[in-house]
Amino acid sequence: MKRMPKLIDVTGAVILRNGTVFAARRGEGKALAGKWEFPGGKIEAGETPEASLARELKEELLIDATVGNHITTTEYEYGFGVVRLSTFYCSLPADAEPTLTEHAESRWVPIAELESLDWAPADIPAVQIITGTAQ
Repeated sequence: MKRMPKLIDVTGAVILRNGTVFAARRGEGKALAGKWEFPGGKIEAGETPEASLARELKEELLIDATVGNHITTTEYEYGFGVVRLSTFYCSLPADAEPTLTEHAESRWVPIAELESLDWAPADIPAVQIITGTAQ
C-alpha cells in the first residue's frame, strides 16, 4: 500500500505597498533554501488560515498585518510532503517595516518584476495571479 505524503497546511502573505510586493528569501539550512516566498507559515490546530497568517507575520517579521482577501490555495508535492498554501492579500500600517527574524533577505519587488525571482514552487501560482500571467 502506498503511503500518502504528509499534508502541511501553510499560509502566505502578499503584502502590497506602492505597487510593490514584499518577498522573502529562505535561509540556508532550511527546506528550499535560497528560494523566494511570500512570508507566512504553518497553520496550527484550531487556527483559521487568517489567524495563522497574522500570528506568523508577527513572529517572523515583527509586524501587525491586516489579513485581507484570499488569493488562491495551491498544493505542491515536495520531497518532505505536500504543502497546501493559502495566500492572502495583506496590508501593513503606514509606518511598519518588516524585520527579518528567519529569512536570509527580503525586498520590495515591483509587481512587473515578481516573475524574475526564483520562487518556491508552491508560491508560483499566486505570483502568476498577481502579475496577471496565470493561465
